[in-house]
Amino acid sequence: MRSFLGRDILSLKDFEREEFFRVFEVAQQLEPIPKSRRNSDMLKEKTLVTAFYQPSTRTRLAHESAMHRLGGHVTGFADPKMTRAGDFYQESIKDTVKMLEYYGDVIVMRHFQQGAPHEAAKWASIPIINGGDGWGEHPTQILADLYTVLREKGRIDGLNWLAVGDMRMRTMHSLGYALTQFDCPITFVGPPKMTLTKEFKAELKQSSLNFSEAEHVEQVIAKADVILVEPVVQPDYTKSRDERAGKELDLTPANYKITRQLLEKKAKPDAILLHSLPRMDEIPTDVDSTRWSRYWQEAFNGVVMRMALLALILGKME
Repeated sequence: MRSFLGRDILSLKDFEREEFFRVFEVAQQLEPIPKSRRNSDMLKEKTLVTAFYQPSTRTRLAHESAMHRLGGHVTGFADPKMTRAGDFYQESIKDTVKMLEYYGDVIVMRHFQQGAPHEAAKWASIPIINGGDGWGEHPTQILADLYTVLREKGRIDGLNWLAVGDMRMRTMHSLGYALTQFDCPITFVGPPKMTLTKEFKAELKQSSLNFSEAEHVEQVIAKADVILVEPVVQPDYTKSRDERAGKELDLTPANYKITRQLLEKKAKPDAILLHSLPRMDEIPTDVDSTRWSRYWQEAFNGVVMRMALLALILGKME
């Protein structure tokens, strides 16, 4: 297995099976720290730089929280318009990361341009973590989701997955790539204009992923052990910010909603429901208190997973 020391985390296409389990193992070792709401001093001499060109709540704050929990420091920006990277100068990614590498030891970048973190990694002498790149990938989110499944179900192999939402999303891409390393059949359900692209399907077939597609969640939810949901009402991820107000957006069609009634009538009693959040109306709030919901645990595990990655990348865990 390759070392994680100094490694960029750009895509789950880069991960081998045993590497997933090493990250999960470290996460489980570190989990007691945030669970007991305390900090350690493991990374007290290290600094995380956040470079967020798109809005973020969970990804940015989970990385920052992870660094604080390990005793490290954080600097960076959450709004590029307040920096030379996004104002009149529109500083290049090369120039920005060549500067940021002197301010810290690892950079987490979210960008509206697909491939931007990969471009940053070409120029930076410190590790780059992809915090979401346009319609590209979101590797740390899916690592958190897989860890949640492992902790909740005790295994990943042999579970049937159902993914509902916009298949153009970066989370869906990372999920597909990740599941190629596990024995996990998956069914994708999305609107006609948001289905799997021909190119992505070809990649998944090339990697021998056992997948299928369906038109309505009711047709396939009964066999699912893991239900992962994303919105079909989406911002434009190729923009730095989508200024549309909620009242201007359509509601989620019934085909792609996970309601309490649907879960009670058709879902397995021990299935788990994941959502990276934020949500629109695809999961009504009355689902929150049911036995199926795991998205709050998923949010907690997002901190744990980022702690594991930071500890491995910065050489404090091997």
